[in-house]
Amino acid sequence: MNPTRRPIRILGVPMDLGASRRGTDMGPSALRNAGLGPALRELGYEVAREEDVFVPGMETRDGAGDDESRRFKKEILHVCTRLAARVEKMLDEGGLPLVLGGDHSIGMGTVTGVASHFRKHQQEIGLIWFDAHADMNTPESSPSGNIHGMPLSHLLGLGDPELAGLGGFVGKVRPERVALVGIRDVDAGEREIIKRTGVRTWTMRDIDEKGMARVAREVLDTVCDGTAGFHLSFDVDGLDPDVVAGVGTPVPGGVSFREAHLFLEVLADSSKMTSMEVVELNPLLDERNEGAINMKFLICSAFGKSIL
Repeated sequence: MNPTRRPIRILGVPMDLGASRRGTDMGPSALRNAGLGPALRELGYEVAREEDVFVPGMETRDGAGDDESRRFKKEILHVCTRLAARVEKMLDEGGLPLVLGGDHSIGMGTVTGVASHFRKHQQEIGLIWFDAHADMNTPESSPSGNIHGMPLSHLLGLGDPELAGLGGFVGKVRPERVALVGIRDVDAGEREIIKRTGVRTWTMRDIDEKGMARVAREVLDTVCDGTAGFHLSFDVDGLDPDVVAGVGTPVPGGVSFREAHLFLEVLADSSKMTSMEVVELNPLLDERNEGAINMKFLICSAFGKSIL
């Protein structure tokens, strides 16, 4: 074990309440079965005993009285509250949280926990949101009512007051310290919210025109300026479907396997990553767990694996 590296704390959050399509609750198991823990140990990390946050199954919910503009809000808020507390405690104890989802609604809990930890030290965080989608709807703008399309807006303090106030404070990260990377499918209402908040975006056109190396460095300049470091929220649908087929909302023309490796290698070189989460992997839509195996290699790049 490399004594200069913080121990990795893997936390599974088998959530699919935030999405319409079932199956992301099996994402943590798919990544574990792909050998993620042993691969990180081979890099010299201490990997603590893995844990899970309990998530109620959709079948056990009666749905009575649910607001269709924010489906399963009560359950998602409860899970994210407990997730935030676990992530904060891991950081307090010197660990590096690696959260395995689950749909992207868990991002509200993970980022709240990270922000809460650094807030106690009067520090701010940056946030890299790697995704095909902006996830910046609010209950009022969302065409589906699915909360996995709303987490970033709530982290910025918009939308539902209870979801935005998770952890007891509003505004987990400043808009100018957010980097949206890989987006290529944005709802009309989200476009207005992006413009209004001023979050920085790198669309697939930006990646095509500039190249991933330049994009990665611009992203780091954005999220590391005056911060304690950055949290990486990695939605697998930001990748091209050829890399990970098992996603509920695939969008053609995404980031390639090699581009993703380069992006994560540059982030790792900075040594500024405070925490990471991987979301929206759906093994029901995958082929022989190939998407999880590919993600294992990409996660290792984020944690410093290099060719030489």
